[in-house]
Amino acid sequence: MHHNTIRTAALLAGLSGVIILAGQFFGGPWGLQLGVVIAIVLIGLVFFFGDTMTLRAMHARPVSEIEQPDLYRVVRELATAARQPMPRIYLSPTRAPNAFATGHTPRRAVVCCTTGLLALLNESELRGVLAHELSHIRSRDTLACSVAATVATLITSLTALALLIPLGDSEDEDVPSLISALLFLVLGPAAAMVIQAAVSRRREFRADEAAAELTGEPLALATALRKIEVGGRVHSLPAERGLLAAGHLMIAPPFHRKGMSRLFCAHPPTTERIRRLRDLARRWGEGHR
Repeated sequence: MHHNTIRTAALLAGLSGVIILAGQFFGGPWGLQLGVVIAIVLIGLVFFFGDTMTLRAMHARPVSEIEQPDLYRVVRELATAARQPMPRIYLSPTRAPNAFATGHTPRRAVVCCTTGLLALLNESELRGVLAHELSHIRSRDTLACSVAATVATLITSLTALALLIPLGDSEDEDVPSLISALLFLVLGPAAAMVIQAAVSRRREFRADEAAAELTGEPLALATALRKIEVGGRVHSLPAERGLLAAGHLMIAPPFHRKGMSRLFCAHPPTTERIRRLRDLARRWGEGHR
């Protein structure tokens, strides 16, 4: 928990420092003041709107217990067993099977599932996935991941400036789109670097093991990961800019690993995660003999 807080503070301090120094370099004393203002606005956006950016990108909405009684029951049972607050529950209307958690604190946390995930998994597998997400919340992985997603989204959103560039009397409507694409080729890797700096791949191994301990069924989570990987190949998320910045929040890679989306991948190989869960099940089985 402490490590994630430090990682997040270092990320924001580093980005703020870069903005302030850039302002001073290009604008002198006036630029320095502008840089300070921009850095403060950036931090405000991260903490006040960071939770919602990913949910909006996924078109997710809150669901009530009346709509999803089984989902609420499972989450409540797991949260009670883990002795942590009940998170808010959102549903994303997409066939791509996945889930993620977001929120800066456990009391503000959200767990979001896609409709494709609910249709694909049985209850034991779903319990493993939800326990995994609750583990991220408990360890405050969601703090660092949400901040990284927000900052990366803001960076890639700068490509929209191409639409504001005056182009004289040019009637070619494709020029702004071309400039936007070229800007993304420059800013995309920068956003990916922010994510890679803020997010550790080991967090997924830790969350897998914590979920297995909470549910007592490591093989159920292993099967869920396999199903999600296979289902994701058939129904992957589109590699849109807002979604690329949020892909690391998902329990499994939501994109085909090609092109720019490979830069944003912050997950360890699913085969390695499954192998570790199976080893864990075997050790537990041997220990009970």
